[in-house]
Amino acid sequence: MMTLYSGTTCPYSHRCRIVLFEKGMDFQVIDVDMANKPEDLAVINPHNAVPVLVERDLVLEQANIINEYIDERFPHPQLMPADPVMRARARLFLHNFEDQLFRHIADIESGNTKTADKARATIRDNLTQIVPLFSRQEYILGDEFSMLDVAIAPLLWRLGHYGIELPKQAAPLLKYAERIFSRPAYIEAMTPSEKAMRK
Repeated sequence: MMTLYSGTTCPYSHRCRIVLFEKGMDFQVIDVDMANKPEDLAVINPHNAVPVLVERDLVLEQANIINEYIDERFPHPQLMPADPVMRARARLFLHNFEDQLFRHIADIESGNTKTADKARATIRDNLTQIVPLFSRQEYILGDEFSMLDVAIAPLLWRLGHYGIELPKQAAPLLKYAERIFSRPAYIEAMTPSEKAMRK
């Protein structure tokens, strides 16, 4: 059985939990309090970070690597596109999400007001740029829910928690976010701490 070491408030762990629940398979989630990590985590993963997926003698870290492995190992429902061109585009999107959105989260959590405000503005502006996508289609890659929707959802859930306010023209993006948040697997994948982030 797969075991996921998952941070209770970690957006990257949140992604992995969403994929596991979307697949509807047998797995175990070990909740990790980031302020008080279990000793065995450092033994399993020298970086002492989450998420970490353990299956027999395989140990994987990094949310996108974990999620692609799960998707290939349990192909139904398929979350990465089958077509090589679309799959390459999806990977580029995932890379850009890390670079343009998620890497700024650490700055918001840094405690430095100036750095945090700059990071909020960057995330707000980069999210606003993708708004036109959602005027034309249900999900990022079109009509099908995919790994890209999984990847961005934890950030959209945490917008209020991070103090990021989107402009009025972002309404299609917020409507899209509500579609994802209403998926049964999304609801099941959340920890009590994550649920408390959004009133």
